[in-house]
Amino acid sequence: MIFNRHFDLVGEHAFLSASKYHWTNYDEEKIVNSFSKHLAVQRGTELHDFARRCIDLKIRLPKAKKSLNAFVNDAIGYRMKSEQPLFYSVNAFGTADAISFREGLLRIHDLKTGITPVSMRQLEVYSALFCLEYSESPDDIETELRIYQMDEIVVHKPEARDISEIMNKIVLFDKKIETLKSEMED
Repeated sequence: MIFNRHFDLVGEHAFLSASKYHWTNYDEEKIVNSFSKHLAVQRGTELHDFARRCIDLKIRLPKAKKSLNAFVNDAIGYRMKSEQPLFYSVNAFGTADAISFREGLLRIHDLKTGITPVSMRQLEVYSALFCLEYSESPDDIETELRIYQMDEIVVHKPEARDISEIMNKIVLFDKKIETLKSEMED
């Protein structure tokens, strides 16, 4: 048998794929809800890419009470770096939507395009990763975290001890994971 060649599909996954077969148990309402969430995720990815390009090119958006506009304009105004990876180890890293560190102030902004309530914990983890990667002590710097979602801006100034606790967990858990990996190789 000579199989059809689908070069454009290599590495791609269909929404109704065999590897994610749970959809076979859905009714029509559930598939509509599931696909709607899938589209929302795609839209969020596109909006993040658009925001990154605007920030990188320093293209401000019209002033409006829109999360996207405020996020882009604030990131440009604060001279932030967009989509910056923060790395501690192969087990502990992430990418901040927008970040800057200037004159002892760490600023991390995150654009959320969904409607699900979010937690500042993600941004606190970014703060911990920053401190670990760049050898900064949370006690010696100020930190301002912002989430832009549903046309609101939530600002949080975490306690240094909270960031230190996350840093300690990252270091401890990373060592544990590396030990487990080593044991699995033996």
